[in-house]
Amino acid sequence: MILPGMSQGLTLSYSQMGLIGTVNFAGYLVAVLFCGALADRLGYRLLIALALATIGATMIIIGHSSSLPLILCLYALCGMGSGAANVPMMALISHWFGRSHRGRATGFVVIGSGFAILLSGKLIPWLNELAGVDGGWRLSWQVLGAIILLISLLCLVMLRNTPSDQGLRPYGEKPENGALPKLGRESTANVKTIAHLGAIYFLFGYTYVIYATFIVTTLIREHGFTEAAAGNFWAIVGLLSLLSGPVFGTLSDKIGRQKTLAMVFLIQTVAYLLVAIKLPSLFLLVSIACFGLVAWSIPSIMAALVGDYAGPHKAARIFGLVTFIFALGQIAGPAVAGVIAEESGSFAGSFLMAGACTLLGVALALRLAPAK
Repeated sequence: MILPGMSQGLTLSYSQMGLIGTVNFAGYLVAVLFCGALADRLGYRLLIALALATIGATMIIIGHSSSLPLILCLYALCGMGSGAANVPMMALISHWFGRSHRGRATGFVVIGSGFAILLSGKLIPWLNELAGVDGGWRLSWQVLGAIILLISLLCLVMLRNTPSDQGLRPYGEKPENGALPKLGRESTANVKTIAHLGAIYFLFGYTYVIYATFIVTTLIREHGFTEAAAGNFWAIVGLLSLLSGPVFGTLSDKIGRQKTLAMVFLIQTVAYLLVAIKLPSLFLLVSIACFGLVAWSIPSIMAALVGDYAGPHKAARIFGLVTFIFALGQIAGPAVAGVIAEESGSFAGSFLMAGACTLLGVALALRLAPAK
């Protein structure tokens, strides 16, 4: 939501817009490599709080910046904070919830992403109108950064590392012979399985970020939407995405992670192809609805899958590894999509490419072996 106003204020090209997204995910990529070790050393609670504080601080500084090189560096730091917060937060669920409830639990956690989209879709156009063309995007960064700093304090106060620290056991796990269940079971994730999970997560990262980064710009520049109208469409994504994690996470507990992943990739394919083809505005609404319906379902299912394969004590390291591969997709997606749009003058080819990749994701999901 901030990118169109920011690109106008700083006169950024399509390629520069893509580069901004790329360096953000490059920072994310660096962070996820060390998340497992950092979580072991600092604990989940402190790591998450520090990472969020980094995000908030860099966003506020971006709001005061005009130099593209400086903004790129700050975006990279913001991406590092995002990776260092996201991976341990998702891995923490494997400690607190048993296998039969992990999909639902991770689904409810990713509701936060939906609230963030909903907030940005309404708040940012209002801030842009309040502060003007150049001041709006700056004020947006500053306000959102302040909100994240507040959330970092809440995490520091409220989160706990493991249920055993509180004399509890994971929700949904039954005690064995009246004792607490053993949480350190051996991992069943081998190299082939991790590579398979990584390939699936790569495709999600590569494709969703193209849509998330460029859909608002596409609506404004290629379909004649006003910023407010595009914001309303994006708010629909946020509203529907509130359901994506709980619905598909719970469904994965019931019918299996593999079938649910395939279903999600198929719905994403529809979303990308509808915006790639020149169709009336009604179909754009359907595309937005499809994307929002499944927006954050794959991260929740993937976190549950890693917990199923790895067990709670290895979940952070293995989820960090597959998230590293996922981040490679996030880095490549905006860069490739930006170049295609620069050459063709439209994002249609980029969305068409994304649809082809999610079809491949359907096939890979169906071939994934069940966790033992």
